[in-house]
Amino acid sequence: MVRIVPATEADVVDIHALIRSLAEYERLTDLMVATEEDTRCALFGPQPVAEVILAKIDDRTVGYALFLRNYSTFLGQPGIYLEDLFVLPANRGQGIGRALLAGLARIAVSRGCGRLEWAVLDWNETAIGFYRRMGADVMDDWRICRLTGEALAHVARS
Repeated sequence: MVRIVPATEADVVDIHALIRSLAEYERLTDLMVATEEDTRCALFGPQPVAEVILAKIDDRTVGYALFLRNYSTFLGQPGIYLEDLFVLPANRGQGIGRALLAGLARIAVSRGCGRLEWAVLDWNETAIGFYRRMGADVMDDWRICRLTGEALAHVARS
């Protein structure tokens, strides 16, 4: 039986390993430079910037959802942005992703959020189908924009 629980600082090693597994799945390991200490500080440091819920079977962590708060100016309400949703490949097809998303939806509702949103890679048809089955609107008319590294520094200097 899967349990969805809030992460604690004792879970950082597991969380970081799951993040690395997600990077491997998404073929983005070259972009993953975060250390366990970065993860610990971001989640449990003096000014946490994100939260995590975990999927556990017995005492084994088999999935996670990492999320942060955002705000919709149009709705005039806070929201939740889901940065990562990941289930270990050996545990897929057992309802764990659904349980994580449902747990996160309950958090959003309990906090008075007007929406829960996330991005998905366009090649990940399995995830897109899952999200659609959960009732999500996959918004083809919006694009993610990002500044990182030198481009971010350049804009900051201008």
